[in-house]
Amino acid sequence: MNTAELAQTLDDAALHARPLPGGGSGLSDTDQAYAVQAALVARKLARGEQITGFKLGFTSLAKMRQMGVSDLIHGRLTDRMHIADGGKFDVSGLIHPRVEPEVAFLLGDTLRAGGDPAAAVAAVAPALEVIDSRYDGFRFSLPEVIADNTSAAGYVVGAWSDMTDLGNLGVLLELDGRLVQTGSTAAILGHPLRALAAAARLAGELAPGTVILAGAATAAVALSPGTHVRATVAGLGTVGFTTEEAA
Repeated sequence: MNTAELAQTLDDAALHARPLPGGGSGLSDTDQAYAVQAALVARKLARGEQITGFKLGFTSLAKMRQMGVSDLIHGRLTDRMHIADGGKFDVSGLIHPRVEPEVAFLLGDTLRAGGDPAAAVAAVAPALEVIDSRYDGFRFSLPEVIADNTSAAGYVVGAWSDMTDLGNLGVLLELDGRLVQTGSTAAILGHPLRALAAAARLAGELAPGTVILAGAATAAVALSPGTHVRATVAGLGTVGFTTEEAA
């Protein structure tokens, strides 16, 4: 399949919650994969969605080693993916949703490659990302996950603050009040600000108002309907939402 056909296939899989077999796409390199991702995002924009942010993947060095890669991957966030803090999120249209705690940055100035990433930041917040691979069983090649917009499905951002000391903060992920994952912001490339520098390098330039998800601080956890999700980043605050299933 060509780029447009692959993008349509992924889009249809997401729209109808029908998983694709991983490894069967024919994608073999990352340049082609990012071209498919761009075509996939263009389809979302044509339906009226708007770009709101930029997300990073494989920010854990252990995950990079596990996947046999030496660089991060990135995708785009849209307004349709946004979930209000404390709000509800319908997971019935997803294939196999998972959630992971993150740190989010809000740009107050243009973020450019080679510049001081901290100088472009207006605020920082605890965040949660919902991921949902369009490949069956979350099994895919590196080019396939890139083409699939790095499994982006939803995101929640907590209260923004001007906190600057993010180097080694404890992170807790709870489902219905039960602790399911613990971690540290140090899991994000050693320091979340390094994710900003990586975002600038990968994107070239990101505009003020962009939300950047720096990457997961713990492993992702499977979601089911009727679950209250909460993440706490020490000193930064909490963020949460409740899953539901449309009647």
